[in-house]
Amino acid sequence: MAEFIRRVTARNRLPLDYSVASLRVVDRITDGLRGAGPEQGRVARELFWLGAYAGEVFVRRAGAEWVNFDRGQRELFGQVVGVRMPDGRVWNPIGKVAKRFVAGPEESVQQMYFLLHGRVPMKAAR
Repeated sequence: MAEFIRRVTARNRLPLDYSVASLRVVDRITDGLRGAGPEQGRVARELFWLGAYAGEVFVRRAGAEWVNFDRGQRELFGQVVGVRMPDGRVWNPIGKVAKRFVAGPEESVQQMYFLLHGRVPMKAAR
């Protein structure tokens, strides 16, 4: 993921610094990919890494942890990994980025962060 972040940051001069504010950048990059008109399959790798980056922001800023989804969660989310909040709820940031690509601005990774239940206060987050 570090190489992807370095490449995207250098190419676009966009600050992907694992801050909550950088989730807005994820939304904007996703919108840019969407606006370029490729089919989702052609940018699937980029969407995956943007979602993984968003998940890492959740880990670093909200106290989440990465988890492997169980069979039911994999079927529900269409992903094998996601994040679990301190209150036990699981979230799918990788899928959220994919939804942003398909649906547009009504699906926001940054907004998802603000809706997370069980977030650790910023001072206590890792």
